[in-house]
Amino acid sequence: MKTRTRSFVFALAASIVIASGSASANTVTQNTSWTIDRSGTGTTYRVVAYGDSIYAGYYGSISRVARRAAPWIEGEYLSAHWNADIEVIRRTKSGAVASDIYQNKIVAEDSHMQSANTRVVTFEMCGNDGLQARSDFAGQSGTCNYAPLDNALANCTTYQELAMQYINANAHANTELKIVANLYYPGYDADNGLANCNDPTTGQPPSRQDIMMPYLVRMNWRACNFANTYGFECADSFAEYMGADYDTNGDSLIDSDALRYVQGESEADYVTRLTQTLRSTVRDASFHFVNNTTSFDYIQSDDTHPTYSGNTIYVGLFGGTGSGSGAPDYPSITGGKNPIWDEYGHERMGWSLWTYSDVTAPTPTSTSTPTSAPSTNTPTQTPLPTFTPTPAPPTNTPTQTPTPTFTPTTGSCTADGAGAPCTASTNCCSGVGNCTGGKPANRVCAGAPAACGNGVVESGEDCEAGVPLADTCLTLGFTGGSLACGGSCQYDTSSCTGGGCSQQNASCNVDSDCCSLNCKPNGRCGK
Repeated sequence: MKTRTRSFVFALAASIVIASGSASANTVTQNTSWTIDRSGTGTTYRVVAYGDSIYAGYYGSISRVARRAAPWIEGEYLSAHWNADIEVIRRTKSGAVASDIYQNKIVAEDSHMQSANTRVVTFEMCGNDGLQARSDFAGQSGTCNYAPLDNALANCTTYQELAMQYINANAHANTELKIVANLYYPGYDADNGLANCNDPTTGQPPSRQDIMMPYLVRMNWRACNFANTYGFECADSFAEYMGADYDTNGDSLIDSDALRYVQGESEADYVTRLTQTLRSTVRDASFHFVNNTTSFDYIQSDDTHPTYSGNTIYVGLFGGTGSGSGAPDYPSITGGKNPIWDEYGHERMGWSLWTYSDVTAPTPTSTSTPTSAPSTNTPTQTPLPTFTPTPAPPTNTPTQTPTPTFTPTTGSCTADGAGAPCTASTNCCSGVGNCTGGKPANRVCAGAPAACGNGVVESGEDCEAGVPLADTCLTLGFTGGSLACGGSCQYDTSSCTGGGCSQQNASCNVDSDCCSLNCKPNGRCGK
């Protein structure tokens, strides 16, 4: 069992989590720009990450941050996958609530995602909204007042959606992947006690854990549901941190897979599944079991921020921006995972971000490649993975992003469907940027956005209420049960039984394990 490292932690609290302890209104900018400089490459792509102290790599210091924070780790995986240098641009503000991250990071610093070499944009927010509401709740006496928690949920909902809309409208058209990371719950065990106030209905002190968890779970459902609406992926930090990597309750499902968000499940059903049905499998992330005998501590001694490995980056005495470059710590990735992928909180989150990056090597664009500083910690180079794509031309050779040769047009606009890729700026005949969702390579111009609830099964929908279903549990690979249409016009297979396939990002060995028939090299079901 891994022993957590203890260190002095400043009174600055900021997170992607509902954290323990008291909230602080203090914020500090902790930006970094780091180039993962891969030997023998001449092309540089960019990962841009916006957020609070989690993406910052906060570890108790306002002057330094962890280098191997989740976005950096995703960049290292991409460097091996694409055989390219990766700029990891983290624009983060520790202690910031969702509105602050949206206004003063995503909007105010949008130029970073407008570079032509941008390929991934990711963000996380809402932890400090929940943290401050939780602190307020912990200090209450008399009759409990849930209004601060309601406000935190409302603000999180508002700004997560605004963030996705803004990124869609402003990220460079070359962006291939957009990801939101949802919330985990450290301090879970610490909240397993009674509040100091009395519930207005029962007149009794409620369990702090029973009050906090449904709010956090609702934030997570909304993050992932918005992701589906706006063409983002949703990295499920709650499932990655809070569920064991084996079956603890005998339901034939790995706990961390069973806790994942499932597209098409209603918010109410998701809340019930995590807070009641599977509640016994939810564990404090300080003891993340990777099997039935071994656990690792995903949370630092502040009971808030993810554990990390490696060295740190200086960002200024009182915060600011740090930069540098160096070789990847793990230049060769075997089986889609580095050797420590499940041993630290940041490693697990970075791997989770990477699992959605199953796109092929991007087309190089004409852009300036930053000069790489000498590495101060260059590991021994090992052979590149066998799936290394064909090297692309160096970035100092001006090239233009090619226009797909198979793009059908009607007059001066791109016709609906027909397999022609599109982006937010494509002149679709049905309207500029009227693209379907999903993986960038699969997006096409749509006749009109699908409107769930209009009684017509449209592109992107499985079903509509009142319309006979085109499938049954049997046709979807189950052995029986009753198929239903969920609230988001996607199939609800929760009542299907036996012989089912695994949903997106669940563990798999072969393609047939997955509903999508796509078991990715990293052992997770793709789309």
